[in-house]
Amino acid sequence: MPEQKKTRRFLAFGIALTLFFLITSLALAAKQPSPKPKNDDCLACHGDSTLTHDVNGKPVSLYVDPQKFKDSIHGSMFNCVDCHTDVKNSPHEQTPSKVNCATCHADEKAAYDRSFHAKARAGGNLNAASCTDCHGSPHELLPASDPKSRVSHANIPGTCGACHEQKFVMGEQGAQMVVSYQQSVHGHAVAEGSDKAAVCTDCHGSHDILDAKDSKSPIFKFNVPATCGKCHQGIEAQFQQSIHGQAIAQGNWQAPVCTDCHGIHSIKSHLDPNSPVAAQNVAQATCARCHEGMRLSQEFGVPSRRETTYLASYHGLAAQLGSQVVANCASCHGVHNILPSSDPRSTINKANLARTCGQCHPGVTEKFASAKVHVGAPLSADMGSKAVRWIRRFYLSMIVVVIGGMLLHNFIIWRFKALERRKREQRMVTRMEARFRWQHATLLISFMILVITGFALKFPESWYASMLGLSEKVRGVLHRIAAVVLISVSVYHLIDLAITRKGRRLVIDLFPTFDDVRGAKENILYYLGLSSNKPTFKRFNYAEKAEYWALVWGMFVMAGTGLMLWAKVFVGNHLPRWFLDAATAVHYYEAVLATLAILVWHFYQVFLDPDVYPMNWAWWDGKMPLHHYREEHGLDSETMKQAIAEASGEDVNQEEHETAGAKHV
Repeated sequence: MPEQKKTRRFLAFGIALTLFFLITSLALAAKQPSPKPKNDDCLACHGDSTLTHDVNGKPVSLYVDPQKFKDSIHGSMFNCVDCHTDVKNSPHEQTPSKVNCATCHADEKAAYDRSFHAKARAGGNLNAASCTDCHGSPHELLPASDPKSRVSHANIPGTCGACHEQKFVMGEQGAQMVVSYQQSVHGHAVAEGSDKAAVCTDCHGSHDILDAKDSKSPIFKFNVPATCGKCHQGIEAQFQQSIHGQAIAQGNWQAPVCTDCHGIHSIKSHLDPNSPVAAQNVAQATCARCHEGMRLSQEFGVPSRRETTYLASYHGLAAQLGSQVVANCASCHGVHNILPSSDPRSTINKANLARTCGQCHPGVTEKFASAKVHVGAPLSADMGSKAVRWIRRFYLSMIVVVIGGMLLHNFIIWRFKALERRKREQRMVTRMEARFRWQHATLLISFMILVITGFALKFPESWYASMLGLSEKVRGVLHRIAAVVLISVSVYHLIDLAITRKGRRLVIDLFPTFDDVRGAKENILYYLGLSSNKPTFKRFNYAEKAEYWALVWGMFVMAGTGLMLWAKVFVGNHLPRWFLDAATAVHYYEAVLATLAILVWHFYQVFLDPDVYPMNWAWWDGKMPLHHYREEHGLDSETMKQAIAEASGEDVNQEEHETAGAKHV
């Protein structure tokens, strides 16, 4: 019996121990995590386009190209779940959360968070670039060393340009940056396969791109020399020692850096005629921006008017005529190594001038090289500048006195001869009545004032503008007064034409007809010697009619556009702003057309026509000789009969003698 109890106890203990181990094993097995999904497990769904798109072809989940993922840097190093850490099983029920690149790229993410792009996105601008915008999809991401990578050296401009050339993202200026870079010496070099030419990231940085106003940005003004120096080390060293580099080191914002002279994105070779540092552009387009005005002179004592005095010299004049070898600013002062003349290393130091000038003028001595180049500069106190200023004053005075005396002498003689010829002429035909002469005189004077004061504004540096010696305020007042007078006399003329019998008759006589076309043709043929029949006209010929109606047209155009510009605030508030731009252009070009028409067409009729020389006096007293009127307006018999009837008998006889003599000839 005891044996049986002992056996039963042993058996129960064995069963209990077996159950314990079985339960423990099952518990441990339940706690054992399932194996992580492999890439092939994920691609079984995400690599099959039929499973990632519905029957209509619309995506229902992310499709990943298996081959591109395998070739990518992530596919060759990691499993999907290394980035998608919340995915435990394949397939998974919940959509994975967004991957955090900082898990592996903490330093790059920290740099990006400081960047202009990150701050823009934080401010709500979703157009600002993120990691995938530059690097591409993480499932297809390639290393920068791969030529196919979006961040490889050759592809950087295109990657940045994907955003920066879009006007709706960056505006006009941003889009222009990309075009400018593509046309630059850097852009051309990259397009030709250079792996050393600068691309966007070389200047702006990669992940930590900062605003140009940020002092830590590589394109911050005071950091630009060092940024460019990464490729142009020797030039940077020269610049740092130059007067410009020293000024930058001292924090002088007005001193130029590389981009001030060469440009920013549109940097071109110095051999390119469109480059600001091309030989023909250095003086006027580059150096003059700082060294022509008074700002540097007032604040730092740097001489001003460097461009003006250079352009007035032989060097400047030859450069403007297109010389490719004549000296410019850089020829004498240096390029990146510009130093003040007081520095022994300077190319314009007294001890070095002979060698500097000798580059173009072999054999020069120190005596030759001691002459000033910027002769006439206001701050120059050397003997050469003084001599030139006194000579200028002397000859300007001589020109005024001598030429003025000649003009006065000739005017006295011309006036006497003109009046004598006028007395000898039997001037019987009334060509212009008194009220029309007053209108004409008022029109002429106001028109001349408008021309002089108007073009003085358009060409403020012209000789006649400087001779006026008027301030802009006085010029503007004179221009507007003359405009009011011109418009007033024009309105008076229109009223005169409408309410008076002679005014209405004037309009009828001036109205163009088909006979004017015939008369113009016959007139040209006659004076070309192709016809023996000289045409004659009625009261007004085709040239006079064309001039009159051109005047009417020009009056409406000039008055209309002028009033728009006078009331620019009112017009700009009620019409599109470009109306004022169009009015300005029309006002200017119509003024040029009218002025040239008066000089070329009207002045010939009044002064230069041999038949009336030295002038047609009709504008003065309204009369002209009967024989001349008959020759030009022979079809206007009514006017000629009236002139003969109003003349005295002696005058009539004289006219008959002239007529008989003319017929005899």
